[in-house]
Amino acid sequence: MESRALKRAVAVAVLVLLAGALAAWGIHARRARTGGRLFVSDVHAPDGARVRVQVLNATRVRGLARRATMHLRDRGFDVVEVGTTQPARDSTLVLDRSNHPEWAALVAKALGATRVESRPDTSRYLDVTVLLGDAWRPPAQPFYP
Repeated sequence: MESRALKRAVAVAVLVLLAGALAAWGIHARRARTGGRLFVSDVHAPDGARVRVQVLNATRVRGLARRATMHLRDRGFDVVEVGTTQPARDSTLVLDRSNHPEWAALVAKALGATRVESRPDTSRYLDVTVLLGDAWRPPAQPFYP
């Protein structure tokens, strides 16, 4: 009887260790896909402010701007323009267009981007422009069975 209980305890311990190892592997794999950064899901557009964002795909990966658009809209940003641009970029660049560097920083944080530059342009009617680079990876999409 005691040997059964011991076998059961060992089996439970092995399962717990295996679950922990799988969770650690999943976090490591996600960090590798996102260039070492995890997406910050709690970043949202400021309350009461309409942050108008332009998302441009500067890669050869189709649909990347659409995925970034969905990600930003889920966080309350108003993506008003989506498109492609040349030349191709390696890294993602977020441009502040309306002298609101805190808004550009929020967009960059939501996308996991590291570079933010100020390039005011009042003729565009935009607050932020995102130039997606090859290093940007979209977050995993939720699974709805």
